[in-house]
Amino acid sequence: MGEGVMAASSLLLFALLALMATLLLGGIWVARRGLRRLRAEDLSRFDDLAEGPGWRRFGLGDPPSPELRRVEASLAELGAAMQGVHGRRRILRLRAHLEQVFAGRELGVSFTPVDCDGIPGEWVLAPGADPARRTLYLHGGGFVIGSARSHRTLTSAFSRLTGGAVLAIDYRLMPEHPRRASIEDSRRAWGWMLAHGPGGGRAVSDGSPAQQASARQAFVAGDSAGGNLTLALIAWLRDGGGRQADAAVAISPLTDSCLASPSLRQLRDRDVMLGPMLGRLMRLSDPLLVGLTWAFARIDPRGPTLSPLRDDLAGLPPTLLLASEAEMLLDDARRYTVRARAAGSPVRLATWAHPVHAWPIFHPELPEAREALAEVGRFLQPLLQAGPSDPSGRPVDSP
Repeated sequence: MGEGVMAASSLLLFALLALMATLLLGGIWVARRGLRRLRAEDLSRFDDLAEGPGWRRFGLGDPPSPELRRVEASLAELGAAMQGVHGRRRILRLRAHLEQVFAGRELGVSFTPVDCDGIPGEWVLAPGADPARRTLYLHGGGFVIGSARSHRTLTSAFSRLTGGAVLAIDYRLMPEHPRRASIEDSRRAWGWMLAHGPGGGRAVSDGSPAQQASARQAFVAGDSAGGNLTLALIAWLRDGGGRQADAAVAISPLTDSCLASPSLRQLRDRDVMLGPMLGRLMRLSDPLLVGLTWAFARIDPRGPTLSPLRDDLAGLPPTLLLASEAEMLLDDARRYTVRARAAGSPVRLATWAHPVHAWPIFHPELPEAREALAEVGRFLQPLLQAGPSDPSGRPVDSP
């Protein structure tokens, strides 16, 4: 009797062990199969970009400026101060830091708060700015920090470069809002800007001087996360979302939210701004990065909504991308340029040898920032002289 019980117990234990092994192996198989399904399309065929008409390089052979070294040192100090600060407390401290560093500067322009169909923002006007020439500026900050106020060095520069008004908005940020909210806000703000100017009135057909004329020319620009929103916006407009921009400028843009560009791994130790934040992530596999981004943003990063690089890039307006050859997002800009130009779109890239990510925000103190914005001016100048375009990009007579 005792031997029978022992035999039965042994068989039961063996069965349980076999079941556990089967479940474990099955779980591993399912997990690996699931990760394979999360794999994004390989875009390495867009890695080759020859220097030429579509790509200008600056600062090669020149040492970094002393001002840039000071910026790098201040970023290192900020990183040290943030050690041990995590979660929401870290986000709030970074938001406050950006406001403190950039918002209070005397920039020689006017800032007027405005409600853009429920989205807070401000009009930025340099002296003599034409209110019928408008630029929507979408700030950077990883979709979690930044504001219209924190990016005034750039919005004031764009008002001077275009000779027009700049609308900077405070699109909704994560984690308080889903990632989709920033996309919706950028689209709504674009339509609002076309119909409303700095005077506060809405465009009307009777030409009343008390009302604000509709936009004669309209541009969109942004840096980092705002660069991503900029490139996503012009693709949406091309697909029927509304009047297309006359031109777009994207500074250090995130174009592939799958985080698959080679420079993300190759330059993580060199990038003093993004490296400390993204370096650890880049030790994960590509499918796992897709899964994590999907879970965080609640949108599949392999689609064009989050990854403009993975969209059809034909039929876009004149677009300039700026990037540093020392930043992790370099290949996001390079790949986007190669793919867009192959599709026939007039997209150009300008890169600098040494600066930090989104360095034009350090204008006017940083020489590399002044040079970058001068390149933006050279890009925009013939477009400003040619006048507005129709949705296909062909110049039309000004009204």
